[in-house]
Formats: sequence, C-alpha cells, structure tokens
Amino acid sequence: MRAAVIEAPGKVTVATVADPTPGPREVVVDVAACGLCGTDLHILQGEFAPTLPIVPGHEFAGVVVGIGSGVTEVAVGDRVAVDPSLHCHECRYCRIGRGNLCDNWNAIGVSVPGGAAEFAVAPVANCVKLPEHVDVADAPLIEPLSCAVRGYDVLHGNLGAEVLIYGSGTMGLMMLELAKRTGATSVDMLDVNAERLATATTLGCSRAAASADELDQPRGWDVVIDATGNQAAIQDGLGRVAKAGTFLQFGVSDYATRAVIEPYKIYNQEITITGSMAVLHSYERAAGLFATGVLDPKIFISHRLPLEEYPAALDQFKAGVGRKIVVVP
Repeated sequence: MRAAVIEAPGKVTVATVADPTPGPREVVVDVAACGLCGTDLHILQGEFAPTLPIVPGHEFAGVVVGIGSGVTEVAVGDRVAVDPSLHCHECRYCRIGRGNLCDNWNAIGVSVPGGAAEFAVAPVANCVKLPEHVDVADAPLIEPLSCAVRGYDVLHGNLGAEVLIYGSGTMGLMMLELAKRTGATSVDMLDVNAERLATATTLGCSRAAASADELDQPRGWDVVIDATGNQAAIQDGLGRVAKAGTFLQFGVSDYATRAVIEPYKIYNQEITITGSMAVLHSYERAAGLFATGVLDPKIFISHRLPLEEYPAALDQFKAGVGRKIVVVP
C-alpha cells in the first residue's frame, strides 16, 4: 500500500509499505481521509515520536475492511472514526483514570503506523461507528474536536465567562464553537493571520483582532486559552488573565519554548494556570457532538489533497495556509 513516511527529522516521503494485518482484537480500516495536525510537524522536527521512521496520521476515519479473530463489535463495511490513543492500563495514571498521562503513552500515527496511508490498523476498542448521515471523509475532525472537549473538561464550563482565544486555526475555532455552547458571555479571538481571523468572525466570535491591545478590556478575561503554542502568544496571554481567572495552555509548543510567570500575581489574584493533554474520555462525546452538527466541515476543512502530496500538504500547513488540511488516499 502507499503511505506517507517520516523517515528522519525533516524528511518525509510517500512510499510503498507492507499492507497491515490485524491482531485478534484489531481491525483494518480503509482510510477515507486523514487530517494534518501540529503534532505531525513536531514529529517531522524529531519531537514526540519515540522512533523514526513512522507513518504519521492520528486524525482519520474510514471503512472497516478486515477484522481480527476476536472482533465482534464491528463488521466489515462499518464506517468508523478512530481514537488514536493507546494507553497501557497498568501504570498509576491509567489506574486513576488519567490515561492521557500514561507513563507508557503511545498513539496511532505517533508511535505506531497511522492513518496517512491507504490502510491503517486500530484496536477495535478505539473505533467509533459513525451514523449514516455523517460523511466519513469529514470524520477526521472528530479527533481534534475530542481534544477540544477535553480542554473544556479542564475548564469546568465556567458559565458566564468572558473568553479570549489566541489562534484561529482549527483548534482555536473549535474552542470558539465549544465556548459558545458552554455558556460564555463573550468569546474574543486573536490571530495575526487575517484570513483565519475572518473565519472566526464568520463563526460568530464576539470580537476579532490581531492583538489584545486592540480590544478594550483592561481588567482582562476570565478564561484565556492559548491555541497556538507560540511563545509570544503564551507570554502575552498570561498577562491578560483577570482576577480569579484561568489560563489554559491548549496549543502544543516546541520542547524549548519558555514563558515567564509572576508568582505573586498568581497568588494575590488567585489565577489558575493549567493544561490540557490530548484526549481523555472525550472521543465518543466528540463523535456525538460532531453528529449533531456542532462543526461545519465545509468551513473547517479548507483543503483536501491526495496522499501523494503529503509532503507538500505539510509545507502548506506549516506556512499557515488554510485551516484543516486532510489527505485522501
């Protein structure tokens, strides 16, 4: 089969690799589409993936075309979206229900071959069947949505909050859509990319700007979310949190990124600084939300490119062109 392969830091190709074979409790998925993510760029930089080469792609959906001997939950022909998370279920964090912090954390498309290929293998427990009205080619959006749902689990809803989101790429826009549905009184969006910021306006954000200085909010915001992973945005955002407010680090930074905090201010104003790591008990809920139409795929997916153009798709994503880019085998 054909697959994208990150061979070494900075080197990605599309090559012919062996067809996958399912284990007893695994299925083979004929991939309909696979989304690109900032994590893929980190893998390309030599971060996150424990070893290279690796077939990337942790946001994917497709049709089951093969099942292992112990699989009864799905059948050949079922349409599924795949949760990429692979937890050991044995370490302390798994045992206390925090599998996203698993000491032996793995993921499809990060530590084992992923969905940027014609076919992919997944544990049957990670497969969520899709209702008939959901287009399987749009369903790669479920995985990033499940990360956003986890982010709002961490925020505990915060009814009536005034929210500021840095970054109006796919994840920032998803956080916007969930903020609108979790009782925020206002949701302001920041981005230096005018095209992406225009999409935030289309989706109904309260205000959109290139800088928080353009917004009249001297007291700050109750909830500040970084969806960029960018050092400058993070540093600025930490200074925009209102008294008793919360800063959520949602965007994925490079390992070397650093930010300065003000311990006295955190103490004196009872500011919470927290993070949200990947998916935790949120994938099925995200699939349910997606089925209700919480996201408009026509807005969120800006480009659908053939798998053979995966290297160029990564370059386009890195350049900030478009929103969600998916590759189609």
